[in-house]
Amino acid sequence: MGPLVMLVVLILILIFIATSCIKIVPQAHAYVIERLGAYGGTWNVGLHFKIPFIERVARRVNLKEQVVDFPPQPVITKDNVTMQIDSIVFFQITDPKLYTYGVENPIMAIENLTATTLRNIIGDMELDETLTSREIINTRMRASLDVATDPWGIKVTRVELKNITPPAAIREAMEKQMKAERERREAILKAEGEKKSAVLVAEGRKESMILQAEADKQAVILKAEAEREKMIKEAEGRAQAILKEQEANAESIKLIREAGADDAVLTLKSLDAFKAAANGRATKIIIPSEIQGIAGLVSSLKGIAETETEAAKE
Repeated sequence: MGPLVMLVVLILILIFIATSCIKIVPQAHAYVIERLGAYGGTWNVGLHFKIPFIERVARRVNLKEQVVDFPPQPVITKDNVTMQIDSIVFFQITDPKLYTYGVENPIMAIENLTATTLRNIIGDMELDETLTSREIINTRMRASLDVATDPWGIKVTRVELKNITPPAAIREAMEKQMKAERERREAILKAEGEKKSAVLVAEGRKESMILQAEADKQAVILKAEAEREKMIKEAEGRAQAILKEQEANAESIKLIREAGADDAVLTLKSLDAFKAAANGRATKIIIPSEIQGIAGLVSSLKGIAETETEAAKE
């Protein structure tokens, strides 16, 4: 192998070493660097150059928020009921150095810590409280885990109980209870609906009766007003007729008097009135004595006139 080949190989080795020493840290990541086996520093986002054979990248750390879904854990409540609870933990690495050197296996440590904390919390609660206090359990677990994982450079941001599975017998009893509760609510809603329907029907009938009574009342009032108006018109008509007749008689007597008529003429005028009365349906007519005397006078005058007429003819 000639010197030229050796030089080319050496150059290629140097290029490879230089290339491997150039490191680019991506966004939301950090590199923990060790120098001769000791902690040398933490590289953040950007371009970095590693000293060959002296420095090495001990761990690449993801700084994004991460989520771990742990398998169901058996826990016992205060009233000695064993349940299976699986939880989800959201966490974020805040210190790459502590995360690298604080604990051997951070994820396994968080899982074991979660199971222990969950058993402690559920052990102080009864079954019914456990099923209805999920948010309280989540808050207490997050606070406990956050304190415990702080020396590891980990911040627990949220804890959620995914499923709470009680024993089969309790699940069946709960299903029966929920079914009975649903049936009870359905019966209540049905009864309330029927009650509202009956109330609406009754109100409708009441309103209809009120409207009918009001209509009948108005009809009676209108009929009574019509009858009253009719009687008033008839009375006014009779009154107008009597008034006209009296005015006519008065006018006739006035004209007779103005013409110089004596009592006899007035009496004869009265006879005309009795004549009109005699033509009516009355069965008896009472004639005053004065009129009877005048009637006799009229007969005598009629006899004298006839005698004078016969003498003149002779």
